[in-house]
Amino acid sequence: MKKVLIITASLRKGSNSDMLAEFFKNGAIAAGNCVETVSLKGKAIGFCKGCFACQKIGKCVINDDANEITDKIAAADVVVWATPIYYYEMSGQMKTMIDRANSLFSRERKFRDVYFLATADDASSSTPEGAIKGLEGWIKCMKGSRLAGSVFVGGIEAERAIEGNIGLQKAFELGKSV
Repeated sequence: MKKVLIITASLRKGSNSDMLAEFFKNGAIAAGNCVETVSLKGKAIGFCKGCFACQKIGKCVINDDANEITDKIAAADVVVWATPIYYYEMSGQMKTMIDRANSLFSRERKFRDVYFLATADDASSSTPEGAIKGLEGWIKCMKGSRLAGSVFVGGIEAERAIEGNIGLQKAFELGKSV
């Protein structure tokens, strides 16, 4: 059994990327894993100051929700990021959380496998490339970690428009494979 942490980065209620994350979660649970989902919605997460104090003390000096989330990331066997694509990139909330998890660079962490789930109104298969490249930059800094899989569903604009989309089943199967 693996401890799976899913971080959802959409601020919209009933978002398509949240639904994709839910199907991944259901697949991971069906495979016997323990799954926790953390939504960045409603969390206080300030911008990284670039002071690098976290490299010395093992946590960020900013006292907000990012430290608790970073601790959850460090304790997870598997980390899953779910985001809407904004302007061909991950959401700002996701990028800010990644920056604030900088203490993971120099501290103990369990995860090796990272998964990426994304939705967008643009259906082009190249739409998530910028977001994936950004996430891979973070993964490269987490020695021994890798992008283990991803699901992208494009061509969906309205909230809950993903209902019935084959991408949900792909997310379920990816979660089941964890």
